[in-house]
Amino acid sequence: MTVVPESVPASAGATSGWLARERTIAGPRFNRWFVPPAALAIHLCIGMAYGFSVFWLPMSKLVPGAASCESLGFFAQLFAGSCNWTVPAVTHIFETFIAMLGISAAIWGGWLEHAGPRKAGFIAALCWGGGLVIGGIGVSMHQLWLVFLGCGVLGGIGLGIGYIAPVSTLIKWFPDRRGLATGFAIMGFGGGAMIGAPIAVALMARFAHGEVAGVASTLIVMGILYFLAMTAGAFGFRVPPSGWKPLGWTPPAVTNTLITTKHVHLNVAWKTPQFWMLWIVLCMNVTAGIGVLAMASPMFQEVFGARLLGAAATASLTVAQKASIAAAAAGLVGLISLFNSLGRIFWASMSDFLGRKTTYTVFFLLGIALYCVLPTLGHLGMAGVFVITVCVILSMYGGGFSTVPAYLADIFGTQMVGAIHGRLLTAWSVAGVIGPFLIAALRQAQLDAGVAKNLVYDRTLYILAALLLIGFIANLMVRPVKEAHHMTDEELARERSLQHEAPGVMANAEQAARGAFGIVGAIAWAAVGIPFLIGVWIALSKAAALF
Repeated sequence: MTVVPESVPASAGATSGWLARERTIAGPRFNRWFVPPAALAIHLCIGMAYGFSVFWLPMSKLVPGAASCESLGFFAQLFAGSCNWTVPAVTHIFETFIAMLGISAAIWGGWLEHAGPRKAGFIAALCWGGGLVIGGIGVSMHQLWLVFLGCGVLGGIGLGIGYIAPVSTLIKWFPDRRGLATGFAIMGFGGGAMIGAPIAVALMARFAHGEVAGVASTLIVMGILYFLAMTAGAFGFRVPPSGWKPLGWTPPAVTNTLITTKHVHLNVAWKTPQFWMLWIVLCMNVTAGIGVLAMASPMFQEVFGARLLGAAATASLTVAQKASIAAAAAGLVGLISLFNSLGRIFWASMSDFLGRKTTYTVFFLLGIALYCVLPTLGHLGMAGVFVITVCVILSMYGGGFSTVPAYLADIFGTQMVGAIHGRLLTAWSVAGVIGPFLIAALRQAQLDAGVAKNLVYDRTLYILAALLLIGFIANLMVRPVKEAHHMTDEELARERSLQHEAPGVMANAEQAARGAFGIVGAIAWAAVGIPFLIGVWIALSKAAALF
């Protein structure tokens, strides 16, 4: 559990609630390194969205002996109670997650800046945890519409608010290492499935009734657990008073013209060409990455097939051999999940030294080369190099998510970066819905045209490389924001007044957060670090099937 020392109450502290932002302004005994584990506690929970695929097949077998709902359309299945839902119908929950993530982050990002991370984190816990509980009730009643409402819509709102809740706070606590700070939190989102998916599988087996997996009970139990963990993280948040900076740190002279010391208001930022260039940058990086993420397992099996076992590509396989190939593909999925997570902190940290624009240039140029070489590696049967290439690609996919908040802070300033980040995440919503549809359509079109299964991915990968080229051009076009877009001193003062900081608190910025790391810090980091390391171990254990 994330527990932290005292905060400084504002002058109105006697009447403000425990969730109010003014109750979270850090006192002198606080330490800024208590904030990353609070952020990780939230992101490791909502990151289970990436692991929801473990539910799809069990959710299609909930009514023993009943026929499949495949003769019904999607909307008819939402209310069908006597047949088994199809896998394609339930997988739309993931698309709903991602769509609602971007929409909710865009809608409530501005509110979050004023409400503070504690209130936002607690509401995210209610929505995500409560959404899973409602989804579990929907499964128990066998009403798919209720599952979508709970897990997809309400849970998706929790995803969006929970995803951006720590961003602005972390950037303000770590002005010296913006990339590292956001990388810590967003690494958790990439690693959440490594922890949550094995727990879900174990719970479904524990609550199973005969051959029917315990999906409903699992969703309800996980919803409660996630609510508790996220609430602990939310109450662990503190915000620095305006003007705070790390002890002994002096802001360096700005030599990179892309890094501003001013601030741009949310209502102005999203109307600038810089915002939309970065929107395209994120959308193209995510769409291409989702393409590989969605194709990784089937692509690995269909491209290499029997060659993984040392047999000819056309050799017929036994059931045991097919199971061995499937296990190797599952190992690849575990490995790329690990690289997706660790790439978030690696690339975000590297961006502190390389610069954000240069880091994205690396993503796009290296990505184009790697996407174009994948088909050749498949034709040559170089499975090992193929796996390494896919892992590097997925590390840059994760790195794109964790680097963009610091990129936004460089361009638009730190005052409203959380809200601006929320608006930008609509690019993820678009990519999350369009990307899988595009990949599936391209694959099916080529199969219908008679293209061999081991060749259908070639053209798709070249198209994804073209999307990266678009992102590369957009990144080159990012320029500093015009002076006219910056907030005046009066506008900045008004914005800060909406965050309910008393003048006396701001005056104590030099004394705030000078406490020791101590036992509290060790406990906080252990609470999130041990589960994460267990998830890493599980991912590596699955990856062992590749070797």
